[in-house]
Formats: sequence, C-alpha cells, structure tokens
Amino acid sequence: MNRLWNRALLLAAISVCYNILEGLVSVYFGYTDETLSLFGFGLDSFVELISGVGVWHMIIRVRNNNNQKDSFEKTALRITGVSFYTLTFGLFVTAIYNIYSNSKPITTVWGIIISLLSVLTMIFLTRAKLSIGKKLNSNAIIADANCTKTCVYLSIVLLLSSVLYEIFRIGYIDSIGALGIAYYAFKEGRESLEKSKGKVCTCCE
Repeated sequence: MNRLWNRALLLAAISVCYNILEGLVSVYFGYTDETLSLFGFGLDSFVELISGVGVWHMIIRVRNNNNQKDSFEKTALRITGVSFYTLTFGLFVTAIYNIYSNSKPITTVWGIIISLLSVLTMIFLTRAKLSIGKKLNSNAIIADANCTKTCVYLSIVLLLSSVLYEIFRIGYIDSIGALGIAYYAFKEGRESLEKSKGKVCTCCE
C-alpha cells in the first residue's frame, strides 16, 4: 500500500516539475515568437503549478486518513482560482486587441511541438493517476486524474490554433486559440474556487 501512495506522490511531483518546464519554455517562445496562445498556455502552466502543489499536499493528507481539506489546500485553491480568473481577463483583452490591430505571430512551430508533447504527457498522467486512484480506492486521486483531462483539452486548443496559423497565416487564428485557452482557464478558476468551498467541481464528477 505504501508503494502505491509513493507512486501517487511521484506522479504529483512529475506534474509539478513538468508544469515548471512547460511554463518556462512556453512563455519564452510565446514572447519571442509573439504568439499569444503559446504565451497564455505557458502562464496557465504556472497556475497549474500552484494547483499541483495543493494536490501533492492533498495526497499526503489522504494517505494519513484525513479526509477534510485543511487551510493550506483551501488557500492554494483560492489562489489558483483567482490566478485563473486573472489569466482569463488578460488573455481576453489582449486577444481582442490583437484581432483589432491585426497582430500576427512570427511563427507557431514551437506551439505545435510543445502542445504535442503536452498531449502525450497529460494523457500518460491521466491514465497513471486513474490507475493508482482505483487501486487505492481514493476518490480524491481519481478526481485529480479527471481534472488533468482539462490540460489535454488546453493542449489540443493550442495545437489546432498553431497548426492552422502555420497553414493559413491569418493572425486572428492565434488570438482565437488564446480565447480558447481563456475559456478553459475560466472554467478551471471557477472549479478551483468551488472546491475551496467544499463543492464538487464538474471536471471531477
């Protein structure tokens, strides 16, 4: 049993480390290539990092047979929710401005590469977390695995917008991709705040 809990902690640590790396690379190339969707994707990864730390703490708590959220988790969820809402607002305003000013990325090649890696990584983490959660009969870990699916959807949005831009070279495609990321950021923000209040979020059902 301890081995399974250790694997659950390892998966949480992998999620945190991957989000740090993904966030740094995405923000860097999003800024240098002037692609809003990739830049926003990177910022989303940093917010996911805060959530990941909360999940890591949650696993330790559940392993110790404590099924009540403590102040650390509630605070992490509230910070995550507010951060996602802030990201949503920033992406929405910037995307509208870019559409109005007809801004175009230099290239979205890095968006394609990063999103493909992210899709594969998040699918692996989702399946691994589900497997561990079922073996431990832990609803909390299973819920986290289901919520990880949102990261897959975000990556697909980035992939589609990046590929379509490289094909058609129409500037607003990148902005639409950023709006798609803003939509999921809003959903994650709402769900994080609901979880901080003890409610069950839709992604975790």
